[in-house]
Amino acid sequence: GKGKHKVQSHFNRAMESGPYTLKWRGSMWGYKRFFRRTALETSDYLKDDCLTLNCTVGVVTTRIEAARQLSILVPPSDIGQCLNTLLETGIGSDIIFEVEDESFRAHKLILAARSPVFRAQFYGLIGDPNMDRVVVEDMEPSVFKAMLQYIYSDVFPDVHELTGSLSMCTSTILVEHLLAAADRYGLDRLKILCEEKLCEEITADTVAATLCLAEQHHCTHLKSVCLNFTAAPRNLGGAPPFPSCRPVGDDQNG
Repeated sequence: GKGKHKVQSHFNRAMESGPYTLKWRGSMWGYKRFFRRTALETSDYLKDDCLTLNCTVGVVTTRIEAARQLSILVPPSDIGQCLNTLLETGIGSDIIFEVEDESFRAHKLILAARSPVFRAQFYGLIGDPNMDRVVVEDMEPSVFKAMLQYIYSDVFPDVHELTGSLSMCTSTILVEHLLAAADRYGLDRLKILCEEKLCEEITADTVAATLCLAEQHHCTHLKSVCLNFTAAPRNLGGAPPFPSCRPVGDDQNG
């Protein structure tokens, strides 16, 4: 054929505008439609219905360095540890709880934020915001201490550590009393955590007392687990007869 038709490419231009992305529609560097087909068919570029293209391929050897993505390790929240430090040190405390022969210093705002019962007691319509001392009845000191630890840290307390100084003998009994305390002060999540622990520790010796506890404090899941346990004959081979239910705490002052 005759004549020349030059197509301007992008290889001789700077890349200040950034890299070019090949899209799914087939866009590319250069000009996609550089010559009309109708003009080509009547031009001198065709020879025996063939078109010869002389192409110069350019290879991009430079690139724009993107900003490096640095991984930043974010530490976990320590608000529970910080609040628990306030409980342990008593810094800024404004209320004292007397439980039998032990005293516990605490912060009314933290207690009110966590428990609707404490909130009503300190800041409700008949509450006393100036109250600085409360006598807690029908509760073991270690149970109250465990409840305070949960309120401040939002972590289930180490019951095995607490049972070392507790007059009650087993961690299971402590969890039962802690569940009763959680129900008493409206600590719903702690109550569920106690339910979970008791479900894991049901035996033929404890199922009767646990079932009574579940009934008293409206623990539907715990009650269901107890009933399913008793429905299996192999589980009750040596179980004691079901006693009449009495509220947890009635035997603490005897």
